[in-house]
Amino acid sequence: MNILLQKFDTKLDTAPFSKIKNEDYLPAFQEAIVLAKAEIDVIVNNPEKPNFENTIEALSYSGDTLDRISSIFFNLNSAETSDEMQKIAQDVSPLLSEFGNDVRLNAALFAKVKTVYDQRESLNLNPEQTTLLDKQYKSFSRNGANLPEDKKNQLREIDKELSKLSLQFGENVLAETNAFEMHLTNEKDLAGLPEGTIEAARSLAKAQEKEGWIFTLDHPSYIPFVTYADNRELRKKMAIAFGARCFQNNEFDNQEIVLKIAKLRFERANLLGYKTHAHFVLEERMAESPEKVLSFSNDLLAKAKPAAQKEFEQLSAFAKDLDGIEQLEKWDGAYYSEKLKQQLFNLDDEKLKPYFQLEKVLNGAFTIAEKLYGLTFTEIFDIDKYHEEVTTYEVTDKSNELVAVFYADFFPRKGKRNGAWMTSFKSQYIKDGKNERPHISNVCNFTKPTETKPSLLTFNEVTTLFHEFGHGLHGMLANTTYPNLSGTSVYWDFVELPSQIMENWCYEPEALALFAHHYETGEVIPQEYVQKIKESASFQEGMATMRQLSFGLLDMGWHGQDPTNITDIKAFETEQFASTQLYSDVKENAMSTAFSHIFQGGYSSGYYSYKWAEVLDADAFDYFLEEGIFNTEVAEKFKENVLSKGGTEHPMILYKRFRGQEPKPDALLKRAGLL
Repeated sequence: MNILLQKFDTKLDTAPFSKIKNEDYLPAFQEAIVLAKAEIDVIVNNPEKPNFENTIEALSYSGDTLDRISSIFFNLNSAETSDEMQKIAQDVSPLLSEFGNDVRLNAALFAKVKTVYDQRESLNLNPEQTTLLDKQYKSFSRNGANLPEDKKNQLREIDKELSKLSLQFGENVLAETNAFEMHLTNEKDLAGLPEGTIEAARSLAKAQEKEGWIFTLDHPSYIPFVTYADNRELRKKMAIAFGARCFQNNEFDNQEIVLKIAKLRFERANLLGYKTHAHFVLEERMAESPEKVLSFSNDLLAKAKPAAQKEFEQLSAFAKDLDGIEQLEKWDGAYYSEKLKQQLFNLDDEKLKPYFQLEKVLNGAFTIAEKLYGLTFTEIFDIDKYHEEVTTYEVTDKSNELVAVFYADFFPRKGKRNGAWMTSFKSQYIKDGKNERPHISNVCNFTKPTETKPSLLTFNEVTTLFHEFGHGLHGMLANTTYPNLSGTSVYWDFVELPSQIMENWCYEPEALALFAHHYETGEVIPQEYVQKIKESASFQEGMATMRQLSFGLLDMGWHGQDPTNITDIKAFETEQFASTQLYSDVKENAMSTAFSHIFQGGYSSGYYSYKWAEVLDADAFDYFLEEGIFNTEVAEKFKENVLSKGGTEHPMILYKRFRGQEPKPDALLKRAGLL
């Protein structure tokens, strides 16, 4: 019997990872699709008149076995993959996209949904039910249900092709990231590098039975190298390798894939009656239209650009004074910024890292969640995990009721993609009077402990941990009736609010005192360091803002216009970056070919949402600052109106209920020192 198709007979209904074999996946997917189709047939063949319960609600709860298997498989394909898993993903993705289309293009099912939708005014639905009805109807209409048969088939073909292309895109990026390593044997080449980075590079070489040190394009290796290595030529080599991923005319080249994805998305949007892919996507976002996104972005750009140019000139002059650098290049940016930051604030990551031991930082996040939301995190050792490095927690509330299961997976390894993310193995929902609690996971890539040191985080990694934990809380505190409105199932430009607001606590002395203790002496981080962290928070914020906006504008370039005449990715990017460019161009590099957010993740036409959510998070945190950062009344309002509500109502309604007003950009501009 296939374990994935049985009711998990496990503690807290957790996934039995150690018992799942790779050969279980494909048959489990096939069977779960059959089951899900049968559930759809029951809805379609129901002789009673379609109503909210027998159609909309039934549809919302259908396919839960398939959802559960999908979340387990695709989460592991990101965090613990193998060649075999990737092959299965290539087989399974078209099946899922085909099934999705079978549902969305099912004329009899859509007729029933439409019947209920057309009566919506007279149904007396609560806000969550209204949202569900609207979402269900749009999931059909926005996916071709109103199209004639031949166009529906065209749509199916496009979707199948797109799901394959984005998988291939991601596999190529992973392969290119893994393919490069810089093997150094001369100790002189390590000048400037932190001890921990050198030790990690030594361990990597040892693992390959090589002398010397190995550096890779994984973030814990790449970022410190380009930030600290004195050897400019080697920094250049690393930076060019990083920027050239999938842009090298080899078997992992993504240029054709990028052009195909952009064109297919445009074609799909046209087919559905939208001007561009961005028009299609933004209809279901707070921002509503590409015009609004561009005006928001250009407005921020106008405020950030003068500051960015001034910062760039200051940095160039500093590099020239210090090392006689005539022309500041991309591989100099992080290096001289770090040196300038040290000069201005006498603050470097290496000084701070001893105060940020991973376990203590995580416990700090837990303590803050306890103070704000009354949550308790207890490590448990009797549930299955998919890798020995994962730690597992039972999350309970003040009355000792189960809130969630939490998985934490923090170190890089071969089968794990770069970056940091939150995901879930099981959604929260309420059915037959039972509140099913969610299983939430945070996955990051932090420096591993070594023989002599625990895992010590840079301040940037501390904010990353808090960011992902904020997404985690959004998932854990979910409290909605329907699974597809639960947790992070919200408009994409609202989803970063819970994560970004959590980062604010990392800058507050009262919060830092809870977890920033020296790993050897236990001493609390000195007040002067805290002061400097706060002051340096807006260091080069003009440049950082401009960089972020440049990615968003590139995204809108690909998706907010007709891409059919683009043939040369590099030339197109140069055009898109014209208004935000500070450094001179590197001919070997392209951004789009490894821009996984928009070509593999869900951020196409949505990259602007990081900045959009920053406006929300700065405005929301301002409320905490006014009342106290651990004020339980403000926290309760945030939990009740934002964290627990998922996508049950329009985000602006939820936000105004929490804040009493619409968000204003002033708090962000003030925080960024751009006012």
